[in-house]
Amino acid sequence: PKITIIACGTASYAAHVAKYWFEEKARISVEIDIASEFRYREAALPDGGLAIFISQSGETADTHAALNYCREQGQHILSIVNVTESTIARASDAIMPTFAGPEIGVASTKAFTCQLVVLAALAIATGRARGTISLSDENHLVRSLLEVPRHVSSALGHTAKLEELSHSLARARDVLYLGRGANYPIALEGALKLKEISYIHAEGYAAGELKHGPIALIDEDVPVVVIAPSDRLFDKTVSNMQEVIARGGKVLLISDEQGISKAADAPWQNVELPTCDPFIQPILATIPVQLLAYFTAVAKGTDVDQPRNLAKSVTVE
Repeated sequence: PKITIIACGTASYAAHVAKYWFEEKARISVEIDIASEFRYREAALPDGGLAIFISQSGETADTHAALNYCREQGQHILSIVNVTESTIARASDAIMPTFAGPEIGVASTKAFTCQLVVLAALAIATGRARGTISLSDENHLVRSLLEVPRHVSSALGHTAKLEELSHSLARARDVLYLGRGANYPIALEGALKLKEISYIHAEGYAAGELKHGPIALIDEDVPVVVIAPSDRLFDKTVSNMQEVIARGGKVLLISDEQGISKAADAPWQNVELPTCDPFIQPILATIPVQLLAYFTAVAKGTDVDQPRNLAKSVTVE
């Protein structure tokens, strides 16, 4: 069996996090595609496969066109949308509403975290249905998900620190974001948000790719945001962080209490995440990277809700 997940922009980063969850918990192969590319490459799809489409508005033109292609190829269609009466929702066999409520700002924030929660729940249910996780595993993961609101409240307690750091970030011309595993897509999300609303050039990279090119960009004028909770990949990511520091880079480490303690005084600055199950860490890491972009945009005086050249829903090709 195979799952194909198709989306655009921020929603595609939610899909990439979900890939880690589905493959680890449900042991099922997942392919991710950007809708604007997928629709033109005539992808070979398995008979009776599942295609999942993620769209806040449910009106994204490229995503809808990709859905039509999958329908023609005999795929089962599931959509994850915020607007349940949308075109994509009506064209689907089943929908999973995110219940994020109206999102007025162009840059997707709460819609993204809600998409992650829906995908996490689906990955847990799929793992249980396939027998790849036990009942006790399911109960543990569900309890972790139920703790997300409490942990988000805790993460919001660091708002003042993020606002303070934003003044330094606002002076940068370029910013890099690094992450590993399911936190790599969060690095991509952080970079996209900074680009969208502060107009600062930013790029997200898988931390292990640092030596394959991006390390050439490192100097004292390029802040590097490292997302590294104290999970099984922590030591690897910290090794990449040390390489940045050795080359004069300014590292902002986003980690939990244990990770910050292990990193000691090496980073330029730290932002603490709540200590929680690694399964939900990507959801919580979203909060500081989005807030950092927000405060940086405010410090620069840009229009946070209506960034230049952008529209809330991309309804044209």
